[in-house]
Amino acid sequence: MIHQALALPRLAHPFLTRGFGSNGGVFLHQSRTKHQGVAFSAADDDRIASSNSIQTRKVVEHVCLLKAKQSLLSEEKEKGMLDYLYTSQYQMRGIVAISVGSIGDKSSGDFTHALFVRFQRKEDLEMFYENPLFLKVLNEHVTPFCHMSSSLMLQGLTNVDYESEVEDDILSIFRKGEEYNYGEEFVLLVTFAKNASEKNIKDATDSFAQLTSSLPSLIVQSTQGSNFNKSSEEFTHAAVVRFRSFDAMEIFVEGREYKDMWRSQFEPFIEKSVALHFSVDPVGTDVM
Repeated sequence: MIHQALALPRLAHPFLTRGFGSNGGVFLHQSRTKHQGVAFSAADDDRIASSNSIQTRKVVEHVCLLKAKQSLLSEEKEKGMLDYLYTSQYQMRGIVAISVGSIGDKSSGDFTHALFVRFQRKEDLEMFYENPLFLKVLNEHVTPFCHMSSSLMLQGLTNVDYESEVEDDILSIFRKGEEYNYGEEFVLLVTFAKNASEKNIKDATDSFAQLTSSLPSLIVQSTQGSNFNKSSEEFTHAAVVRFRSFDAMEIFVEGREYKDMWRSQFEPFIEKSVALHFSVDPVGTDVM
């Protein structure tokens, strides 16, 4: 089963608590899959985070957010769409890692589904966009259920691409191993205002990177970067964080450190933001 999740609205503080909506209401998780209990020690995190620097490797991250027409997307068709997206990695070269899921609270937000794909090089991403197999998956199993404009240009897909770095380790690069089998994928997209200085942007992104890297008991891996997709420039920056569990994500986003960082480093300098998450479960293992 693909678990649904919470999508936070435009310009809201991206942490999961009360008072996020324009009406000051509470956002409800439509499906809360509880994994193993979470018990963390800040001292343990400080000790782990202060260890010697590690070797890193550059990767290219692709985030695609979908706006599906729920009236056309039955449960069976939704499962087929996500299965086709997930199992495409087995038929296309260049894909290093992939995760896909359904975003919850569809009645209040634009985005309904999210796809995350990792590549080793920009060239692999360029080939991915033009791959006949992937285009066939989109044309037959994705775009028929997405919103279209009168000009027949897709409004239902939002793409963000960025470069980042991960630990130069086979499990970290390919997101393999027990740590990556389950968890919660958290996606944060922001648009910095035109009058935000380079220092404002650097301070904000550095503070986010420092916070996520200081909490390995909550976070398996976090990447972030500036969007270089010239054909989809709605958002200027993106971050993808794999939490160890739904509980771990809640501890992070409801924590004082994250809230304070957002209010001081991001909120004064951005035009809009989108924060969403989806549960990571194996979607498909057979080639569709």
